[in-house]
Amino acid sequence: MKKILLSLAIALLTALPAQAADLTVSAAASLTDAFNAVKAEFTKTHPGVNVTMNFAASGALLSQMEKGAPVDVFASADQKTMDMAVEKKLIDAPTRVNFAQNSLTLTVPAANPAKIKDLASLKGASAKRVAIGNPDSVPVGRYTKAALTKMGEWDALAPKFVMAESVRQVLDYLARGEVDAGFVYGTDAKQGGDKVKVVAEIPLEKPVSYPIAVLSASADKKNAAAFVAFVVSPEGQAILAKYGFKKP
Repeated sequence: MKKILLSLAIALLTALPAQAADLTVSAAASLTDAFNAVKAEFTKTHPGVNVTMNFAASGALLSQMEKGAPVDVFASADQKTMDMAVEKKLIDAPTRVNFAQNSLTLTVPAANPAKIKDLASLKGASAKRVAIGNPDSVPVGRYTKAALTKMGEWDALAPKFVMAESVRQVLDYLARGEVDAGFVYGTDAKQGGDKVKVVAEIPLEKPVSYPIAVLSASADKKNAAAFVAFVVSPEGQAILAKYGFKKP
């Protein structure tokens, strides 16, 4: 009888499906649409992996990880934030790789009531509110400040700035017509559709470059590495290109 019960127990255990793996990916807000698409394709080839996406400004994500948030993969919108993650020993440095580039644009609400034509227009009286990412924590804000400072325009425009906590918040302000202009990535302007219009691409000394890496504290480094590999694979790159990202 004991042998029969033991055999039944073994049969039941072997019949149980393998426990699904849970993976948390923290990614810059500008990656929202592209990485949701990446997730969908990744899980098709990794059906046993449950991927949770966490989107926010790169600086906010870094702060979360510093406080012990359970994250497996980190994708930043700039090199500086990833450098800080390396310094704090939050990521497995050898897994770090650049996977995309972006552009910085001056974008306006579709109706463009302030009649913004170019960067010089922002100094006119009609441009009262200009949205930018907070340079202290938002990469798009740092890119914007660096570009405007180099052109000698930062101090003149500073009184008009409306600080946002992510590039998507800047885009929301633009889409709702709450600001006269804003600085967003080219990919975000594309996602804004017919609610916004790009009036100029802002020249940058250094390109908008996105790195990705596995967290040192990841509970599933194998699947985390597989996600990173998928992002840089031809299939992952094709998805990113569809959303307007450039090759690294």
